[in-house]
Amino acid sequence: MFIVGELINGMYKNIAEAIKTKDKSLIQEYALKQVQAGADALDLNCGPASKDPLRDMPWLVETVQEAVDKPLCLDSSKPKVIEAGLMVAKNKVIINSTTADLEKLEILVDLAKRYNAKLIGLALNSKGVPQDKEQRLELAANIVAYCSEKDFSVEDLYLDPVVLPVNVAQAQQKEVLDSLREFKIISEPAPKTIIGLSNISQGSCLRKLINRTFMAMATAFGLDAAILDPLDKDLMEVIITAELILNKQIYCDAFLEAYYKK
Repeated sequence: MFIVGELINGMYKNIAEAIKTKDKSLIQEYALKQVQAGADALDLNCGPASKDPLRDMPWLVETVQEAVDKPLCLDSSKPKVIEAGLMVAKNKVIINSTTADLEKLEILVDLAKRYNAKLIGLALNSKGVPQDKEQRLELAANIVAYCSEKDFSVEDLYLDPVVLPVNVAQAQQKEVLDSLREFKIISEPAPKTIIGLSNISQGSCLRKLINRTFMAMATAFGLDAAILDPLDKDLMEVIITAELILNKQIYCDAFLEAYYKK
């Protein structure tokens, strides 16, 4: 499982304050903690409180790069903000994200190609989030088709079926799980899949339990990557154990210890 740490996000008050005051130490502390906990990449989001994201995003990128040598996932709805981060990034970058709308695809696939970046494609469009796997599959296929048309490698594409909170969209969770499996038959090679895990428990009680359970289920449905909190040790151990049961890891009595040493 490819783990993208979610915690450097301006939606969190302490991160928003660190971005505002340009407190490198706190940002770098969160970067190091997430990598030490098993994150393979780090999501960077200036958050809604940022008054100057064109300045804040490259500052975040440079600050994190000083502390860790990992891929970065640049998270913004504004292509210019993403490009500002791309311009100073040293390692491979994941652009988070495009929708299936043609105007978004044109801009963000071009950015990904110019900067040799990977791209997350959300299975939604201007009409909103689909209500079933068929609609999700159609939008995901549109994204794959556009990328192929523009010679953007499907191997650099992650498809996100868009997870909704279980407390307001309970019936959607099985549709999301089924979509993870269906996305794999869109093309050859198959596109990778990714979810923003914490979305499922937004506004719910027992958030960590909901996250862990859904993550184990999504792993069984073929999930490749997730944006999540790697500091939740129990969550990380659920992922490791789920992959062990699916024969993606070699069993030994100390399999958790062996995984962390790897």
